[in-house]
Amino acid sequence: MKGVSWGLIVGISIGVIIGVLLAILALFFIRLRKKRSQIGNSSSRRAATIPIRTNGADSCTTMSDSTIGPESPKESDVSGTLWLEGAKRKNIVSVSGIPKYSYKDLQKATSNFTTVLGQGAFGPVYKAQMSTGETVAVKVLATNSKQGEREFQTEVLLLGRLHHRNLVNLVGYCAEKGQHMLVYVYMSNGSLASHLYNEGEKHDPLSWNLRVYIALDVARGLEYLHDGAVPPVIHRDIKSSNILLDRSMRARVADFGLSREEMVNPHMSNIRGTFGYLDPEYVSSRAFTKKSDVYSFGILLFELIAGRVPQQGLLEYVELGALNAEGKTGWEEIADSRLNGDYDVQELNEMAALAYRCINRSSRKRPFMRDVVQALSRIIKLRHNRKHHKPSLPITLEEVAVDMEQAEVQTPVSELQREESMESMTGSQDV
Repeated sequence: MKGVSWGLIVGISIGVIIGVLLAILALFFIRLRKKRSQIGNSSSRRAATIPIRTNGADSCTTMSDSTIGPESPKESDVSGTLWLEGAKRKNIVSVSGIPKYSYKDLQKATSNFTTVLGQGAFGPVYKAQMSTGETVAVKVLATNSKQGEREFQTEVLLLGRLHHRNLVNLVGYCAEKGQHMLVYVYMSNGSLASHLYNEGEKHDPLSWNLRVYIALDVARGLEYLHDGAVPPVIHRDIKSSNILLDRSMRARVADFGLSREEMVNPHMSNIRGTFGYLDPEYVSSRAFTKKSDVYSFGILLFELIAGRVPQQGLLEYVELGALNAEGKTGWEEIADSRLNGDYDVQELNEMAALAYRCINRSSRKRPFMRDVVQALSRIIKLRHNRKHHKPSLPITLEEVAVDMEQAEVQTPVSELQREESMESMTGSQDV
């Protein structure tokens, strides 16, 4: 009897052990399944909020390489940029709201891709005459460019939701026959860089008045990206070759290929951007912010003032000027010689002082783009007051309310016509 009891105890013990092991295994598989489900859902959410960037614009000039080094694929995934493959990618692009063109239509519109406007890192840009009579610029992705394909998706998704008069308009795209193309509004006056550095027979030197208007246009575009877009967008590649001019010489910000939404993790493994415009704080910390765009805009302002290429000693030239100007006056020493002294000294000093604040090595001490817009608006407001001999009372940045959003000109206008339209608006506001 004793032997039977002992055998029963052993049998029961073995059964309990086996039962516990089976329960543990079942629990393990349930948890594993839940984890896979969560990962799948997380991926879907990240794909639905892909940050975007546009590579270039309605460019009708040669586009320069805007990359200093490829970003690590691992970092890109961490930052929220999830590049999908195959059918998923096509679905994401299709919900951007941007019209899709057929390869055949674009081939015909560009005369079989022979009307070259420029060549950049992304690929060639062609002038196209659509069957509707509309003239556009078609940017073709280089087939061997992996980074370019990412930029294609970034641009379509980003410009599908961003709309502002001082941003370049994406009017269509093509993803067919192994090709990726972006279709933009044609900007007949090319890039700001071409006007600053390639005058001669093609362009006359930009007048001082136009330079101030262009600066304000660019500032308004960046202000929209920083404060008007939801979530805010950081451009990351502001430079004169990425500022395009329409037939009315109104400026638009282009090439969003490096742009990122602010909510994305700003820390990247490799620095991206263009030498001469890079925020030194970004270079040291690898973290880009809105103030990184402000720094690049400050360099752009000094380009407009001095007419010098940033990569060819512009900053050194500015620092020498700052010694004499003490940061406030005396900046006329660095004025572009092609202006032949035809500029308002007070305006030049105010714009240079603003630019110098923008390039402060400490991002904390740089102004926000909304402050920059107010300061540039103030310069133009005071210009009109002087022109009409109106007493110019001290104006604070908070009191500036120059709104030029109604000044859209539908037909080609000269600089004089543009000024007159501005005057009529500021005049009505001063009443």
